[in-house]
This record gives sequence, structure tokens and C-alpha cells, in this order.
Amino acid sequence: MLTGMLGAKTNTPDQSLKAMNMLGMGTTITGDIKTEGDIRIDGKVTGKVTINSKLAVGESGIIEGDVQCKNASIEGRIKGNLHISELIFLRKTAVIDGDIYAAKLVVEEGAKINGKCSMEGAPASTNSNQQNTENSARLKSETPK
Repeated sequence: MLTGMLGAKTNTPDQSLKAMNMLGMGTTITGDIKTEGDIRIDGKVTGKVTINSKLAVGESGIIEGDVQCKNASIEGRIKGNLHISELIFLRKTAVIDGDIYAAKLVVEEGAKINGKCSMEGAPASTNSNQQNTENSARLKSETPK
């Protein structure tokens, strides 16, 4: 930890990369956003949003552009494709106008998706039932008792 003037502690470079960013209601950004840390959007973004961490879009939040991040919790509206490497949680007020590509998807009743959903590792062939059975058996055998 670095110590600044008057003995106040300041963030190390690694800590500041993971800082929480916020875009408040009534604020509009036109252009791409890229950050290493978490971000919460309650305003409007027109452009691509690329985050190496978690995205939260509040009920008043709007994104018009593609989104790429690790995890997302969406209450607002997104017009664009979403590429989520881990988990996306669509709250009941979420409206997605675009395709969702995610490893895991949770949708509350009331959320709207106007596009297709694709999950990594999901079976794409007609043997999906056989593959699902094999995956379930493998998971049961790997689960500690």
C-alpha cells in the first residue's frame, strides 16, 4: 500500500484498475467504453462496451451497441449483441434487442429477449439428448458426496 500526503493511503496501480465505475442517470456517452474494472450504467451509452469484469445496467440504463464482459446483471435495455464469458442475469425489467452468447443465463419472469441465445458448450447436433445424459452422468460422478 502506498502512503500519500498526511499519511493517507492511496490505491496501488492494481487496485485502481479494478475500481467501480458509474455512469449516472441523465448522463449520455457517445463512443466506446473499455475498462478493466466493474461498471454500473444508469445513463445511456451509444457505442461498444468492453469490460474485463462485471457490468450492471440499472433500470434506467440503456446501451445501444455490442457488449462484451465476464458477468452481467441487466435491469435496463440493450440494443446490440451480448458476449458474456461467464454469467448473465436478466432481471424482470430487462429488454434485450440482440443476440446473447453466454456460458450461463438466468432470466427472471418478465424479462424480454428479442434475439437468439447461444450458450457455450451447448449441444448443437441432433444427439443433444444423448450428450445431455452423458454430461449429467459425468457431473454426478464428479460431485463430492
